[in-house]
Amino acid sequence: MTASSAPGSSAPGSSAPGRSAQNRPVQIRAMEPEDLPAVLAIESESQPNPWTEKIFIEELAREWARLMVAVQAGTDGTPEVVAFCNYWLVADELQLLNICCSIAHRRQGHANLLMQHMLDVAKGRSCRLITLEVRVSNAGAIALYERYEFASAGVRPGYYSDNQGDAKVMLLHLDSSE
Repeated sequence: MTASSAPGSSAPGSSAPGRSAQNRPVQIRAMEPEDLPAVLAIESESQPNPWTEKIFIEELAREWARLMVAVQAGTDGTPEVVAFCNYWLVADELQLLNICCSIAHRRQGHANLLMQHMLDVAKGRSCRLITLEVRVSNAGAIALYERYEFASAGVRPGYYSDNQGDAKVMLLHLDSSE
């Protein structure tokens, strides 16, 4: 397997459709200000120390920041934000800051669709490296990153302010010939 694919993933672009594990259409698109309530709800249920509305608004304004949402039709047919990711594009690197799925939509392929989107962007921008930090206790996220061939590059002791938890630093070197 190369860094361009993971088992069961498709390759959506910034607004191309993908499919969830339930075979429901999912659109990956840029986050818009009206998505903020849904993103805040997902963040609050997912993180022990969630980002505030102010932080997300600041991220939306940063030239180098990208906030993407995964949207699918809800039970009533209305589009629903079910997951999001936030990453930075700086020089020839992509730094993943956050990827979260709503509890009701976990293990349905949304994180894979967002990861594949991020990889496609990194390759399209000729990035040589993707970096991230993840709680050493977050086995599910670590397993996701390992499926995409991220490798451990060390530990940042006491990285998380809420409990002084350690962060595993993970890197993915991209093949510039692809």
